[in-house]
Amino acid sequence: MIRTRSAALDSLTLGLTAALMLGTSAATAQEAPVIGLITKTETNPYFVKMKEGAAAAAKAKGAKLLTAGGKADGDNASQVTALENMVAAGAKTILLVPSDSKAIVPAVKKARAKGVLVIALDSPTDPTDAVDALFATDNYRAGVLIGQYAKAALGGKAPVIVTLDLFPGHPVGAQRHNGFMNGLGLSAPDAKSNELGKTSEIACMADSYGDQAKGQTGMENCLQRAPNVNLIYAINEPAAAGAYNALKKAGKEKGVIIVAVDGGCQGVKDVGAGKITATSQQYPLAMARMGVEAGVEFARTGKKPSGYTDTGVALIADKAVDGVTSLPVAKGAELCWGNK
Repeated sequence: MIRTRSAALDSLTLGLTAALMLGTSAATAQEAPVIGLITKTETNPYFVKMKEGAAAAAKAKGAKLLTAGGKADGDNASQVTALENMVAAGAKTILLVPSDSKAIVPAVKKARAKGVLVIALDSPTDPTDAVDALFATDNYRAGVLIGQYAKAALGGKAPVIVTLDLFPGHPVGAQRHNGFMNGLGLSAPDAKSNELGKTSEIACMADSYGDQAKGQTGMENCLQRAPNVNLIYAINEPAAAGAYNALKKAGKEKGVIIVAVDGGCQGVKDVGAGKITATSQQYPLAMARMGVEAGVEFARTGKKPSGYTDTGVALIADKAVDGVTSLPVAKGAELCWGNK
């Protein structure tokens, strides 16, 4: 009797163990995919909105989102640390907006060697194939659009230009700057170059790091060298707002064309208020959503995205000019950040 009862108990124990193992396996298969998002900073409104978009997409897809950002644009060390921490935390996909397109590559290679899918958002790595895929604006095209608009808005006047750039060697900064020059009809390197084009029409160049305060300081310094400036190119709208503040402080805000890139909600308001003349609008919410969706697809099916996906760009201007297609401020406000 004792032997028979023991065998029955052993059989029951084995059955329960097997059932628990099957249940654990099924639960593991249904675990929320872990996706990381690393932005250049966590304070720039553009990246704040990207984070919001990623969070909404992750919630809709049943994924867990980890987020981090650099202390400032160009802070590669913080991004490397974030990458390593996210891999250790189990992220199978990492969405990355690289601050330093070259310096981040070794860390990306290590993550990919461990089977992590790495997708660049907004900005490419150098080389671009260091990541699995890129979802971004055509930044050169964005520059061309504001250059074309500026040329028409000048109405034949000779340009006296100040450029408030990002920082040396960054591909997005170079692409926007050189696209602007191309649209204006000036000689410039192509979209693949990380070098900024320079001509005699550019009276002063300053690095703004995409920051409003640095943009204002750069513009104040450039006003000493180019007091008769009539055209300002800014890497983004915070830098453009800084430029406007500097002009207003000097009593020179009238009659100066300011063009930028981003198309954020505040930037569009600034276009409507006459602080910025025109801006090229990009869509970080779309980038974030697409990145999260690709990450969830990879986690569940193993399918990887590849190559470059253009997430769109449109010119926003308060006043239309002949020969250049643009959207009015009201439409820009409707679409700002990618609300569509």
